[in-house]
Amino acid sequence: MKRIKELYLKYKEIINYIIFGGLTTVTNFVVYFICTKLFSIDEVISNGIAWFLSVLFAYVTNKIFVFESKKSGFKEIIVEMSSFFLARVLSGICCDVGTFALMVKVFAINDVVAKIVTQVMVIVMNYVLSKLVIFKKTSNKEEN
Repeated sequence: MKRIKELYLKYKEIINYIIFGGLTTVTNFVVYFICTKLFSIDEVISNGIAWFLSVLFAYVTNKIFVFESKKSGFKEIIVEMSSFFLARVLSGICCDVGTFALMVKVFAINDVVAKIVTQVMVIVMNYVLSKLVIFKKTSNKEEN
């Protein structure tokens, strides 16, 4: 048990990123199905609502549990949240849509293979942008 705890603490950020990423995916599907099946909302609108709420869920969980951001002022949170949403739009356009279309339409790669490859790219891009830009840890030398 001690070894498992040590491994978790060593890889806590990545493990939590994977766990909450999975929960974000579940959130997306649940919201989509609630909107379409329970409330009979159009599929495209439901997908937009599901995307928005799942990215909001991802922001909150990444902020608190994955990257443990300490930003708390209204302006800081708005900037951080906006950056998070912008990064998700960017990865969606670049990888999920752009690279997928290129792989399938130009290079005639099987769509399932292309989807798997682009999803890995999205996950990696989102993690890197979150770690290095959005939730970047700053060192305060003035405090020492």
